[in-house]
Amino acid sequence: MTPQATEPQKFIQRLSQSLADGSFVKLSLGRPHGTEPSLDKLLVRRVVLRGTEHLSLVWRHRTKDITKNLARDEAVALIGTLIDTQFQHAHLVTRGHDIQLAMGKKSTWALRIGKLAVGPAPGATLATAAGPNTTRELADTGHGSANNSSAHDRAKQHALALDTPFLAELGVTDAQHRLVPAMARKWRQINKFVEVLAHAIEQSTLAQRDATQPVRVLDFGAGKGYLTFAVHHQLLASGRVPDVTGVEQRDDLTLLCNSAAASLGLAGLQFATGDVRHHATAPTDIMIALHACDIATDVAMHRGITSGAAIILCSPCCHKQLRPQMSAPALLQPMLRHGIHMAEQAEMLTDTLRAMLLQAEGYDAQVFEFVSPEHTSKNKMVLAVRRATKLPAAQRAALRAKVAELKAFYGVKEHYLESLLDAKAGHLAPPAAPDHACSA
Repeated sequence: MTPQATEPQKFIQRLSQSLADGSFVKLSLGRPHGTEPSLDKLLVRRVVLRGTEHLSLVWRHRTKDITKNLARDEAVALIGTLIDTQFQHAHLVTRGHDIQLAMGKKSTWALRIGKLAVGPAPGATLATAAGPNTTRELADTGHGSANNSSAHDRAKQHALALDTPFLAELGVTDAQHRLVPAMARKWRQINKFVEVLAHAIEQSTLAQRDATQPVRVLDFGAGKGYLTFAVHHQLLASGRVPDVTGVEQRDDLTLLCNSAAASLGLAGLQFATGDVRHHATAPTDIMIALHACDIATDVAMHRGITSGAAIILCSPCCHKQLRPQMSAPALLQPMLRHGIHMAEQAEMLTDTLRAMLLQAEGYDAQVFEFVSPEHTSKNKMVLAVRRATKLPAAQRAALRAKVAELKAFYGVKEHYLESLLDAKAGHLAPPAAPDHACSA
C-alpha cells in the first residue's frame, strides 16, 4: 500500500502543479528556525534565464539579501528540504488558491487551502479557509482584471516583484510591499527598463562572459536611483556580479541613494556626485543616461563608445543643438513652417544621426518608444548593442556618408556626437559645448 502523503509533501505537490500549469503567482517561506538568527524569510518567484524557466530564491536577512537562481525542479527539491529543516510556515498563491502550510504548537503540520472566488486581481484581498488572520494582499500590477488571461501573462512578466527590498526603501511600495498609488507610473517605467536591459544583455557579448566577472555599469543622471537600484537587482537576479555606479549632480540625492544601498547591504552599488563630462573615465560594460539634456546624451554615448561598453542605453531629453542650425528644405517648407513640426523634425533628425553614428562605431542601434506617452512625455529610447565583429570599413564609410547627406539636406553644420568622435580620431579639435547645453 502506498503511504499517504504528508502535509508538506502535499504542499510541494501543489507547488509543482502550479508551476507546471502556469498558475503559480508567488511563494514565501517564513518563521525560520536554525543557525541563522538574522534570516527573516525566503521569497520565491519565476524567472526566465536564457530561455529556460528558473525559480529565483531570495533569502532575506535583516541587513542583506542572498539570491540564487535555480532550475525549476532543483528549486522545488530545495524548497521541500528547507520546509523540513529551516522554515515553519509556507505560503503559496496561485491563480485559483491561497495555500498555507504551518507548523502547530504540537509540532504537527497543518495544510490550509483556500479557494479564490476570482483570480488574483490587482490589489485583491485573498481570504482563505483559515479565516481572516490568513488574509494576504497581492501586488498591484496595473494591468486590470486577472480574469483576463493576457493581462495576467503581462503581470507574470514583471521583472521585479513588489516585495523587492529597494522599492520600499525608495518609496515605490509601502511597508507591506503594496504599490504606492502615486508611484504607479514609475513602477511601470522601472519594469519596462529592466525588461529592455535584460533583453539587451542576452543579445550582447556579456551573455557569453564568465558570470564571476563583474559587470561594470555607469548610470549618468541617476536621480533618486530607481533605475540604478533596478539594474543592480537585475544583474544579481541573473546570476551576475554587479559593479554599478550611479552619477548624479545633486549631493542630497547621492547621499540618499548611498544611505539606501548601505541600509540594504547591497555590495557592488555606489553613487557619486558629478556629471557626464567630468566623471573619471574607466572601462565600462553598460552605459546608461536617461533624460540627459541635449548634448549630455551625446557625451554619454561618446563615453560609452570610448570606454568599450557592450551596451549603451539612452533616453534623450531636450534636443537643442540642431534646431537653431536647421533650415527647411524647399519641398518640406509647407510642413516645417509650423514650429511644432520643426521641433519634432529636429528631435527625429538628432536621434537618427545618433543611431547611424553608433552603427558606424560597431553597434546595432535602434530608436523606439520606451513606455506609453500616457506615462511620460520623455518616452524615446536609443539602445545600442556592440556587435561581436567590427563593421567593414566600406560599410562604415557609407554610414558616415549618409550622415553627411542628412546634415546637408537640413543645413546642419555640426552634430555634437559626430564632432566628439572626429576629435577622438584626431580629425578635429574637441568641440565646445553650446551655451544652451545642460548636464546630466
